[in-house]
Amino acid sequence: MSRLLILGGSGFVGRALVQRLSRAGHAVTVLSRNLNTHSQRLLPPGVVLHELDVYDPQALQQAIAGHDAVINLVGILNESGDSGRGFQRAHVHLTKLVIAACQLGGVNRLLQMSSLNAGRGHSHYLKSRGEAEAAVKASGLQWTIFEPSVIFGQGDGLFCRFAEVLKLAPVLPLARAGCKFAPVYLGDVVTAFERALADDRTIGEVYELYGPDVFTLADIVRITARQLGLQRWVLPLPDALGRMQALAMDFVPGKPFSSDNYRSLLTDSVGGVDGLHRLGIVPVRVAEVLSDILGHADDKQTRYARYRARR
Repeated sequence: MSRLLILGGSGFVGRALVQRLSRAGHAVTVLSRNLNTHSQRLLPPGVVLHELDVYDPQALQQAIAGHDAVINLVGILNESGDSGRGFQRAHVHLTKLVIAACQLGGVNRLLQMSSLNAGRGHSHYLKSRGEAEAAVKASGLQWTIFEPSVIFGQGDGLFCRFAEVLKLAPVLPLARAGCKFAPVYLGDVVTAFERALADDRTIGEVYELYGPDVFTLADIVRITARQLGLQRWVLPLPDALGRMQALAMDFVPGKPFSSDNYRSLLTDSVGGVDGLHRLGIVPVRVAEVLSDILGHADDKQTRYARYRARR
């Protein structure tokens, strides 16, 4: 089994991947900038949590040295302001630091999380993902890149996030309601990483990860409401109003939506070459697991949420 170092191991994908790799017998180290934000009790037995500033080149090199592979899952969906500097730091600058640390530390294998449409469109998010990919491809390392569409699963930022909003809002004004997505299941993304680690034929390959179902953003909201047993209305916004909504949300704490999110939604996230099929993975469809993610419309918890929403 391999000695693996993971950056971004505390995120949505990272937590699931750490669990899977640990159960498979790999020795997993997760890097964190602040141990106080983690709970050791939530980590599988044997997983090492290492605190350091990942932007410190020397500390990063020392942490990476001695491992068989590095997995970089670090990513952000929003930044402070709208200059692109936050995306550059998290995606491009950090990726280059990881590459240099791998080269100097004698670690040849790098698995890089990216995004479908990386390098396309007008958003800082997608542009920075594309720049990070270019750096990885030019690194001389044994790399594999994954480009997922929006990822769904327990605790996701898609169905679960809309569920929280829909419990409060009878009408949801929605920018870019017609933007298309092919959501990919969290478990399938984790399996893709696991298979790439075990198969040298994935070296030098880019895998688009997307599911078999294509939904518009409005479809996703309606599906969520229906699963919760809530009657809700989606109000698609013209692009001019959508841009104004995004601009206003730039100043809302936590940035539930932003101008850069809006720019990302100008490009459909549906993929072209099926990376799951290339890896021999049969994709999980949304309908197969949505009740596990959101609950059933007639269960006690959902009935209570519906009652509160109607008060």
